[in-house]
Amino acid sequence: MHIPFQSIDWSLIERTIHPGETGTSFWQTLQYNGLRIRLVEYSANYKADHWCEKGHIVYCLEGEFESELKTGEKYTLRKGMTYVVSDELSSHRSLSKNGVKLLIVDGDFLKTHSSH
Repeated sequence: MHIPFQSIDWSLIERTIHPGETGTSFWQTLQYNGLRIRLVEYSANYKADHWCEKGHIVYCLEGEFESELKTGEKYTLRKGMTYVVSDELSSHRSLSKNGVKLLIVDGDFLKTHSSH
């Protein structure tokens, strides 16, 4: 994959709405071949409507949120913190009490096995 230099004005990227079990998430997405970059905001009282097994690099830009693992572990991430996980290495979901803004990068480079 080759991505030429480009600057991104997020204010020009379409914002899509994704309801959670409670609250709402708003995504602005750039999709490349095998790579997705998203600016994601969770509303107050947001709880994801599913357990996710995909890999992500998540950087907290504003606010804080909790990443809950299906095993019961919980991690609080605040502004300036990141979590990283590869595909299929955890079942996780996000919860946000007061709202949060995240930069999320995911794609083929996080796969745990190749599909040949």
